[in-house]
Amino acid sequence: MPVFEAVVEVIPRAGILDPAGGTVERSLPTVGFDGVSGVRIGKSIRLRIERATEAEAAEDLERICSEVLANPVMEDYTFVVSPAGDGS
Repeated sequence: MPVFEAVVEVIPRAGILDPAGGTVERSLPTVGFDGVSGVRIGKSIRLRIERATEAEAAEDLERICSEVLANPVMEDYTFVVSPAGDGS
């Protein structure tokens, strides 16, 4: 069965407090990086999934993200799925 690789990005929804992002944003000018705004800190998840087709992999990844990897009340997510590079 084909193997697909996925990269999932999860970030706090707009309007949800992001203390880590705020801390980084406030500290950047103190180390010489002015003019940076909108810092959001999230998580990046990489995984491999065996499915018959890329469409099936994407369908299951949608469920994995919404049910396990992200809190749909507080977080948004995106993912990219592609065939595994090494064929396994």
